[in-house]
Amino acid sequence: MKPLYVYDDALLKYRFNDTHPFNQMRLKLTTDLLTDAGYLNADDIVKPRIATDEELSLVHSEDYINAVKAAGNNELSSEDLAKYGLDSDDTPSFKNMHEKCAALVGATLTAVDLVMTNQTKKALSLAGGLHHGFSGKASGFCVYNDTAIACEYIAQKYGKTVLYIDTDAHHGDGVQWTFYNRKDIVTYSIHETGRYLFPGTGSATERGTEDGFGFAVNLPIDAFTEDESFLDVFKTSAEKVIQTFKPDVILSQNGVDAHYRDPMTHLSLTSKAYEEIPRFVSRMADKYTDGSWIAVGGGGYNIWQVVPRMWSQVWLAMKDIDAPSGRLPDHFIETYKEKCQVDFPVNWEDSLHDFTDIPRREEITEKNQTALDRILMYLNQ
Repeated sequence: MKPLYVYDDALLKYRFNDTHPFNQMRLKLTTDLLTDAGYLNADDIVKPRIATDEELSLVHSEDYINAVKAAGNNELSSEDLAKYGLDSDDTPSFKNMHEKCAALVGATLTAVDLVMTNQTKKALSLAGGLHHGFSGKASGFCVYNDTAIACEYIAQKYGKTVLYIDTDAHHGDGVQWTFYNRKDIVTYSIHETGRYLFPGTGSATERGTEDGFGFAVNLPIDAFTEDESFLDVFKTSAEKVIQTFKPDVILSQNGVDAHYRDPMTHLSLTSKAYEEIPRFVSRMADKYTDGSWIAVGGGGYNIWQVVPRMWSQVWLAMKDIDAPSGRLPDHFIETYKEKCQVDFPVNWEDSLHDFTDIPRREEITEKNQTALDRILMYLNQ
């Protein structure tokens, strides 16, 4: 069964305003790059459905869903906008917000159903990955938390155990806290330490409560971590988590904001890491979950120089295609280079001409190894 790619232009409408850093144009750029390169065809693409209110309520409260609807129609008071987190710079309300957000959730659930009904083993919906949303409040560019909804949907509708893997530079707090006392949904997040970065959570001591104690796994890594250290601690810890909890399906969030060119974080990954991360997850799915893997997008705020090339690797990993090298498709370059106001990349791999050498490399690597050792110690208990 070939992998499937969930996409429709309607998903580009999730847009707070013209100056907001969350810009879904990155989704079209990625889709166009894959299409121009001959890696994505019309028969690979599945149009998404829209999530129902009942599906949204798997995670979000009824009063919050109603507030999002009202805010999208400019019918919510300033007091309630503040109460529900819909008036901040991160998550300002916008027209028809509920409908546009429900479309993103529906796209993720479409990918879930494709895998869980055995229409494919692997499905990708890059529009999703909004892992900061809470039951009753918007946060961190996220209104509805499609990733948490998808995990709950799998658990309730299909009765399967989910491993949620989050490689975004930011801690997947909204997903973690939703399932913090649960053992049927395991959350794993590797992220920049919260000492320097939003949301400030995700320490190794956050391990879950009640029945969920031990089922939340966090690997906070030091600022300016580079490829080698990241991949070493990620691969070792993630495979140990899979071996320990034996999930039925993997759902991965593929934020690419740990890239050294991303303007909002302090990590130093390159295209080398983003070629390997999804291929490793794909191998883990093949080895431990009979290939069952659902992937979504996430963070990534350099939409020209980073996101399209890095996100493309997730789809290529699903198709078991080696990471390409050399020049990007001429049609893609011709279409977008003149629209780009920064140095437009013309090759699949990073040129690294602007990569800054990290003076604390040995110290950073040691800190990350200590964080890994801590996780392995309690997983072995």
